[in-house]
Amino acid sequence: MAQNEIIIRFDDVSFEYGHTKPILHEVSFSVRRGMKVALMGQNGAGKSTLFSLITKEAQPESGKVNIDGGLSIATARQVIPRDQLDLTVREFFEKCFQKKVYDIDPKIAAVLEVVHLSAPHERIIKSFSGGQQARLLLASALIQDPDILLLDEPTNNLDKAGIAHLTNFLKKYQKTVIVISHDSGFLNSFTDGVLYLDVFTRNIEYYVGNYFDVVKDITVRIEKENSKNAQLAKEIQENKDKANFFAQKGGGMRMVAKRMREKAQDLEESKVDVRKEDKTIRPFHIPAQKDLMGDIITITSFTTLKNHKPVSHKVKIALKKNEHLLLTGPNGIGKSTLLELIAGGDAPGISVNTEVEIGYYRQDFSTLNFDDTVYDSLLSIMQKQDEHEMRSVAAGFLLTADTMRTKIGSLSEGQKGLVAFARLVLQKPGLLIFDEPTNHINFRHIPFIAEALNTYQGAMILVSHVPSFVNKIRIDEVLDLETL
Repeated sequence: MAQNEIIIRFDDVSFEYGHTKPILHEVSFSVRRGMKVALMGQNGAGKSTLFSLITKEAQPESGKVNIDGGLSIATARQVIPRDQLDLTVREFFEKCFQKKVYDIDPKIAAVLEVVHLSAPHERIIKSFSGGQQARLLLASALIQDPDILLLDEPTNNLDKAGIAHLTNFLKKYQKTVIVISHDSGFLNSFTDGVLYLDVFTRNIEYYVGNYFDVVKDITVRIEKENSKNAQLAKEIQENKDKANFFAQKGGGMRMVAKRMREKAQDLEESKVDVRKEDKTIRPFHIPAQKDLMGDIITITSFTTLKNHKPVSHKVKIALKKNEHLLLTGPNGIGKSTLLELIAGGDAPGISVNTEVEIGYYRQDFSTLNFDDTVYDSLLSIMQKQDEHEMRSVAAGFLLTADTMRTKIGSLSEGQKGLVAFARLVLQKPGLLIFDEPTNHINFRHIPFIAEALNTYQGAMILVSHVPSFVNKIRIDEVLDLETL
């Protein structure tokens, strides 16, 4: 088998969800055997859809998707399907294969070692933390030893050790990998090409090179396109002005005016479609609930998990207005469980001011009703419903008129994240709880999110495994669950 052989080829592929949501328009590109490629594009552009076309779960409206015959494909998705959360670890891995695999336990043990996770094979999937579930998703693809490995946001919820383990594995992996991720450092460590999906032209551009070099190339190209368009706009206006001048002269000058208008039209057609998808969300501010006095939350005791066993801890933590707490610790120690108890407002060892409005950003978006439209979800969180304010906030998070009519469950994970942030702005909470708020979010948006958290003037508790994000946020106190 030749290393340079093309094994994935899209020929003029178009795809849409109904007539209202076109995703791809006459897309053509190819991927060679053994390549490791990043798939980039704005939230909601259709990156996960591209994976579905490769796996044949979706069929193109027109054009052809060619996958080299006999090649196996496995996908590590972003989230475990809800109907699989009650399975045991063994049952979860058995579902990865179409035929029964005998003596599967040694294979499960080996793949769990690869993703750096220790777990009894009888344990129920939903009992694992978000980070542990991310490792199980990755392991479910790796256990199939596929020729083509598709990874959809594989670093979401992974702690530093998990990301390092995955990076090391991918560097050594000899087969073809296509990965969707917003973690620029992770992508740069092993990719040798980028597929860029433009949400407006609905086309895909292919760039060769490591991730940082490609981003630099794209930036230079955008600047050139903007510069060229600015020059053309100037020439177009000059020709229109001349056409108007000569038209007023009458007689033979009308033919000159006509030629000027035609030249302006030709120049108009020469303008380049600049990459509009490089938009970011607008800078935003999360207003804090007013008139809150004294301690907003106090924590005196809680439980963590170490070696799958509960361990009790006594602490003295009290957060007032404008105080930020960072909660740290490895995957599976109980960070999300502690956040859930705090969000509930009343648990042994945890006391939250009864007057406080709690804004809770969950990593699985389960605080959102997936059957609501975006419009209803945003309006319902407001204490005083104001449609003008709601639409203004929504626009700042790139939630378009079409998106507003869409049910939350039909959005991409990244768009759900933007809806969750818009709700917090409209809610105006006194206590903010964030569980991995950068998961699924386009990296261009992250500086604005960091600044909003940095300047938030209520009490805040943050869990994040992304040091570059945390470093941009004012932290007043750290609670490290691993060193207690």
